[in-house]
Amino acid sequence: MTNKVIILGVGNILFSDEGFGIRVIEKIQKKYSFPEHVEVVDGGVLGLNLLGTISGCKHLFVVDVIRNNGLAGSVYRLEGDEIPERIRAKNSLHQVDLLEALTLCQALDHVPETVILGIEPEDIETTGLELTPTVREKIDDIIAMVLKELDDLGVTYRSNNSCV
Repeated sequence: MTNKVIILGVGNILFSDEGFGIRVIEKIQKKYSFPEHVEVVDGGVLGLNLLGTISGCKHLFVVDVIRNNGLAGSVYRLEGDEIPERIRAKNSLHQVDLLEALTLCQALDHVPETVILGIEPEDIETTGLELTPTVREKIDDIIAMVLKELDDLGVTYRSNNSCV
């Protein structure tokens, strides 16, 4: 069994907060270095096209926005049975495709242990490359959550001190 870990950011950077997962991944890539078995992936809106990537890992951490009718900026951690129940609300097409990709992993007889770390968006409809301030302020909180997940797995990483 592989011990591969994937940190996957998904979303569409063209619609304000919808790009949150990608922005988190960009900052993680700048600030941290990981061992070879840890891959940090900008999944964009690839959905089912990510099947090949996610089917080969043991642990999958997905960073995305999650509409849960909460306050903008609320932070969520979903795993196990919580994942399909929340995504079935069809928050966005890429989330539905991600759920389908995870389901197809069952056909390949390998479903990664999956955790989704996300945030309640403020605005995912306005065209724009910038996150809203409420959501932008939570990038470091979600990165801390990702790092804690890695710590819990015993994964070592290092900070690239020269990067902000």
